[in-house]
Amino acid sequence: MDLGLEGRTALVTGASRGIGLGIARALAAEGASVALSSRTRESIDAAAAEVGGRGYVHDTKDLDAAPRLVEQVEDDLGPIDVLVTNTGGPPPSPDSLDLTREQWEAAYRELVLSPLALITAAIGGMRERGFGRILGITSSSVVEPIPGLMLSTAHRGGLTAAFKQLSREVARDGVTVNSIQPGRIATDRLKQTYGSLEAAQEAAAGQVPSGRLGTVEEIGAAAAFLCSEPASYVTGVALLVDGGLTRSV
Repeated sequence: MDLGLEGRTALVTGASRGIGLGIARALAAEGASVALSSRTRESIDAAAAEVGGRGYVHDTKDLDAAPRLVEQVEDDLGPIDVLVTNTGGPPPSPDSLDLTREQWEAAYRELVLSPLALITAAIGGMRERGFGRILGITSSSVVEPIPGLMLSTAHRGGLTAAFKQLSREVARDGVTVNSIQPGRIATDRLKQTYGSLEAAQEAAAGQVPSGRLGTVEEIGAAAAFLCSEPASYVTGVALLVDGGLTRSV
């Protein structure tokens, strides 16, 4: 299937490793010109060199930097057709009420305000050109809360609702707004949670219907489709990629 991404410009945040890097690889493989951003120059340049893209230093918590990042990418690579907002998750907390106001505000800034700041900066041009693909990376915790992840669950759920509303407002302009809800994907973050990927895989074997962890390549494949021309009638969707882990209908 031709995904129609040849020559398109894509920006993927949080792309120095893990899911973000997997999505950047998938988009680059389809012929897109990919801009990758992350907090540190060394790591993002290495990732960009791997996929044949261009690296940008960007701290997602710096909301005022969002318009500058979009402007930089468009000056270098052309108008942004595809925007993938990917952010790290807040630290876990065994007690959902044992969180400071500062922690709540920091999580809201990173998980909700940051993606919306980037979208605000890029979506006007997408609507004018009649084509745009916006994709947010959230979590399966939006559907079924994960113990210890109160900050992630609360804020990613709010972002998912915002995406749904926004998708209705821009659909007639050829812009789609979707999200992916990853389950247990073999990344460094999961390694930190379980102590090792081997331990995570052992747990997945008994708990995930597919019997294994997912891969960043599988997230990348789903992302590439949702960002494609053939996916023009798919909008306002929150797609679970979790090997059947969630039980909800």
